Amino acid sequence: MEQIIEFIGNHPLLVGSLVALVCALLFSEMRKGGHSVGSQEVTQLINQQGAVVLDVREKADFSKGHIVDAVSMPYSKVAERVGELNKHKDKPIVIVDAMGQHSGTVGKQLKDAGFEQVVRLKGGIGTWTADSLPLVKK
Repeated sequence: MEQIIEFIGNHPLLVGSLVALVCALLFSEMRKGGHSVGSQEVTQLINQQGAVVLDVREKADFSKGHIVDAVSMPYSKVAERVGELNKHKDKPIVIVDAMGQHSGTVGKQLKDAGFEQVVRLKGGIGTWTADSLPLVKK
């Protein structure tokens, strides 16, 4: 413990930089729309709380395979179609995309629209398939 205190005293610039970076990371994560959860947590949300899965991939990708009962709403259309989800405001919304690249932006849009229970599938549909979970193919 004494060494840590001595290090802090001897290197205030390094410690200050570390604190600033941690604060910046926390701020960045808070601005994103919802926290990321794994496929196991998503399965629990769907089964226990009736979560709604919002798949924001393009129609062609959605048709190749999606989570059961997922709502298809391409990323580029979410802003104009968010009203379609108003009937699900009391349920958790799970955002699924290809690899996690768009889910933060969509989550922020949903939170701005008044949705409180927004989570993102960490790694997108790639994580879901890597965990050998089922997909519906049309």
